[in-house]
Amino acid sequence: MRTSGNHKEREPMKKNCIPAWFILALSAVAVIGSFTFLSPCIHTDGNLGACHWAGRMLSGIGCLTGILAVLALAVRKFRAGMYISIIPVCILGLLTPGSLISLCMMSTMRCRAIMRPAMLLLFAAMLVLAVTGALAGRKD
Repeated sequence: MRTSGNHKEREPMKKNCIPAWFILALSAVAVIGSFTFLSPCIHTDGNLGACHWAGRMLSGIGCLTGILAVLALAVRKFRAGMYISIIPVCILGLLTPGSLISLCMMSTMRCRAIMRPAMLLLFAAMLVLAVTGALAGRKD
C-alpha cells in the first residue's frame, strides 16, 4: 500500500467528546419524551393549560441542547465553549417547569408527577455533563 506524505491520519476520538454524545442522547430523550411518554397533562375540555406550554418549551430547550452538542462534536477547536454555552440552556430547562411556566395545582397531575421530575433529572444530568466537558476541555 502506498501512503502519501500529506495524508492526515484520523485522530482518535478524545475523551472530551464523550459528554457531548451523552448530552445529545439525553436531549433526544427530552424532546421525544415531551411529546410521548413524558408529555404534560391532557385536558379533556380541549383547553391547552400552562403545562402544555411548559412541555413545548422543554422540547425546544431539548432541541437547543442537542444542536449545541452536535456543534461540540463537530467543532473541535471551540468544544469547551460549546459546553459552556450548554450550561445556561440547561439552567433554563431546570427553571422552566414550575418556576418560569406554572404547572397544574394538583400534585397528582401528570405534569407534576411525571413530566417535571423527569425533565429536572434530564436537564440536571446534561448540566453536570456540560460542566464536566467544559472543565476537561480547559486542559486541551
